Amino acid sequence: MADPRGFLKTPRQVAKARPVDVRLKDWNEVYPEPGIGRTLLPIITEQAGRCMDCGIPFCHQGCPLGNLIPEWNDLVWRDDWKVAAERLHATNNFPEFTGRLCPAPCEAACVVAIADDAVTIKNVEVAIIDKAVDEGWVVPSPPERLTDRTVAVIGSGPAGLAVAQQLTRAGHTVAVYERADRAGGLLRYGIPEFKMEKRHLDRRLDQMRAEGTIIRTGVDVGGAVTGQELRSRYDAVVLAVGATAWRDLPIPGRELDGVHQAMEYLPQANRSALGETVPGQITAAGKHVVIIGGGDTGADCLGTAHRQGAASVTQLEIMPEPPGTRHPSTPWPTWPLMLRTSSAHEEGGDRVYAVSTQEFAGVDGHVTALRLVEVRRGEKGFEPVPGTERELPADLVLLAMGFVGPERSPLIEQLGVELDERGNIVRDDSYETTVPGVFVAGDAGRGQSLIVWAIAEGRSAAAAVDRKLTGVDRLPAPVSPTDRPLAV
Repeated sequence: MADPRGFLKTPRQVAKARPVDVRLKDWNEVYPEPGIGRTLLPIITEQAGRCMDCGIPFCHQGCPLGNLIPEWNDLVWRDDWKVAAERLHATNNFPEFTGRLCPAPCEAACVVAIADDAVTIKNVEVAIIDKAVDEGWVVPSPPERLTDRTVAVIGSGPAGLAVAQQLTRAGHTVAVYERADRAGGLLRYGIPEFKMEKRHLDRRLDQMRAEGTIIRTGVDVGGAVTGQELRSRYDAVVLAVGATAWRDLPIPGRELDGVHQAMEYLPQANRSALGETVPGQITAAGKHVVIIGGGDTGADCLGTAHRQGAASVTQLEIMPEPPGTRHPSTPWPTWPLMLRTSSAHEEGGDRVYAVSTQEFAGVDGHVTALRLVEVRRGEKGFEPVPGTERELPADLVLLAMGFVGPERSPLIEQLGVELDERGNIVRDDSYETTVPGVFVAGDAGRGQSLIVWAIAEGRSAAAAVDRKLTGVDRLPAPVSPTDRPLAV
């Protein structure tokens, strides 16, 4: 184990973000240069030493990837960073993504967290990968020999990239199809630059190309390339198209100008932050912004609106305000019900809980206000509280209420795969859909979830595809489609 008394003598310490007034002036990650992992290096050895090596590592179960957390904590504490990086990559293709974007269910399941602050697992992870990059340890790993099998992966988000890298390294010829002009899916155009700079994504894409993965962007799969063509051209097809069908709010005034989906707003902001010209861009500059939805997407909109110079930002949530500490209904090691404050929330804005929007009001076709009412739980869900109606001024309204499954694209119809009652693509215990040779991984089959689940499912789906093509088990499969998270 690491330091036997580390968790007793060393308090939890995490990286400090740049001051709010400084970071709001740019789109860089909120941590000081040269980045979060490098910033952490002076303190991370002692933090890794807080790991108890508890014998039954619940952090493994909290992490869908089954990351070998006590092992690389011990290696970091012993200053063996290169082997720590090898152990980290043994279970996770893209730790620089998860180390920045994952909410760390592993920390919620940490044994130290029963009576103290959890080990800074996420910070240790990102420190390991950033040091590995600096030392030149992250290099292409092409296969020693190629098979004669071909695989098409549709979608280049974290699930699709994990599938593709695993199958390429197994020797198959893999082509990734992406409808956007650049690869990365929501990692590219959904996650703001201040949460993860795209250089991390581009570096991994370069590595994958060097390993032999073919990445084809700007391809309308289901249009320019049909499902039938994919099935005739490839030995297997993996659908990693995500759950991008957004949840709408069909109330009076929805048609007004200035009411937009978050995923209409965020991609434009990302492109602009990266220096692109975006004609007709939706911007928060000088506006009173209201975000409907209290999750991660809402927080991304919040931080983006701050950087665009919004006059005010208010985030609405229909649920009541969570408690400040773990609620008894979510005991350790489950994911705790409690109030969470992201870097975007630290930057300002108001959060309003237990309210529902009844109507959008407008003048001359443009939104000017929301008509709200407070709500409480009743026998039939949330019920309005009489006498609590009020108006909230708004020039820009962003709907960040989550997603309801994969888009009903022509590709889904062309392939003939079945959908379940929630609109997700049906799959069996081997990630295979109802159409033989067609597989699904990530949110398209699971429903909207976390990046760590997307990568885990990508690795498992790759193992299933490889088994189908070769008849033997060669690749690790961290999770099955029926797994349910311990901590989220």
